[in-house]
Amino acid sequence: MNTFDTARVDAALRSTIFHGKLHHFPVIDSTNTRALTDAQAGAESGQVYIADEQTAGRGRGGHTWHSEPDRGLYLTVLVRPEIKGNEALKLSLATGIAASDAIHRVTGNSIDLRWPNDLVIPGDGGPSKKCGGILTESSLAPDGSLRHAAIGIGINLNQSDFPADLASTATSLRRAWGHIISREDLAIELLRALHAELQQRDATLYDRFEQRSTWVRGKRVHVAEAEGYTGTTAGLTADGLLLVQCDDQQTRAVRHGGVREL
Repeated sequence: MNTFDTARVDAALRSTIFHGKLHHFPVIDSTNTRALTDAQAGAESGQVYIADEQTAGRGRGGHTWHSEPDRGLYLTVLVRPEIKGNEALKLSLATGIAASDAIHRVTGNSIDLRWPNDLVIPGDGGPSKKCGGILTESSLAPDGSLRHAAIGIGINLNQSDFPADLASTATSLRRAWGHIISREDLAIELLRALHAELQQRDATLYDRFEQRSTWVRGKRVHVAEAEGYTGTTAGLTADGLLLVQCDDQQTRAVRHGGVREL
């Protein structure tokens, strides 16, 4: 088992909100679960929970997250941003941008962002495969503001294979690009980039997300929402929801459904 160098990562985060707040676990059920528990107990913003292995990692929509020991980056950050509860989607989109930038800095390669929370690598003549995901879980105050949010990030780094039920849809950075990725290097760049995103709070978030995503506009998709529908993506709403120009000529904003390319 490879030992995660927490001290090295923490030292590199000296200028961020995460410095001095890293918690490392060789094995844990879920970093999000631990972050939410600590949040209820009053933990301050900026805590980072990093695991070598998760036994009950989870993704959006109740899906499980396969967390092979030492092969991926599995972490959660606890934040308390001063935003409204209905703006929590911004955290997932900003984290996607941060992950995209971090991966490019470490590997020199680019990934794609599938709205709202998937990190994918375009297929070579075939469908995209997922290499990472983001799960943001939040709690609201009585006035509707966001009390806290746990932003969970899982990125497949060095897996060489996957369980049969995931093999056709999942990949890792190593499988895509052929070389080993340092968990520490990526953690440092990810948390630095996320720190910068959390400080920005600017009006360009949706534009910057679209610049990194081929899914926001002009992508033929199926959406597993309501009765299910197909169409072409047509940008983001003022609230960051994905617009789809449907084949029946209606324009719909995706709220909860999974988006998959046709």
